[in-house]
Amino acid sequence: MKKVTIGFAMCGSYCTFGKALEQLEFLVEQGYDIVPIMSENAYGIDTRFGKSADIAEKVEKLTGKKIIHTIREAEPIGPKKMCDIIVIAPCTGNTLAKMTGGITDTSVTMAAKSHLRILRPVLIALATNDALGATAKNIGFMLNRKNIYFVPLGQDDFEKKPNSLVADFSLLPKAIELALEHKQLQPVFI
Repeated sequence: MKKVTIGFAMCGSYCTFGKALEQLEFLVEQGYDIVPIMSENAYGIDTRFGKSADIAEKVEKLTGKKIIHTIREAEPIGPKKMCDIIVIAPCTGNTLAKMTGGITDTSVTMAAKSHLRILRPVLIALATNDALGATAKNIGFMLNRKNIYFVPLGQDDFEKKPNSLVADFSLLPKAIELALEHKQLQPVFI
């Protein structure tokens, strides 16, 4: 059986990087081949959640590969069939909106576009404070799009952030298995 290659793309939902990195480490331990991808902001902005250089170093150490972090580096992903699946974890509402509108102006949106053009699955682990607000229409649109799948998600703090939804990162491995079979892990909303 062929080893599965996952393009693991991270966007700037910095508060969920810890959960994403835990899953990345688990996927590496499970024997998946990982192609690391980071948006320019995720790759280059220091936040209260950590220094970008430290996070990038951890990702490269885990995967044993240099991070793809430019549009130019991401473009060949599809034509060269570099990945079996692209996982965007975390995926911001901004990135989801760009994908909905066909905007390809970051390394992550280019990786997804390039990969989708060869009809392979993209799995989204959404993390956004406006999912039940401005981003809701984009979630609905993408749920109906071919080869797009979601890691099940739910409200993370309905009292302080009533419009916020975050993927259950612990479900990422199962969601990957099903997306590779072109199936959506259910229920989508938990």
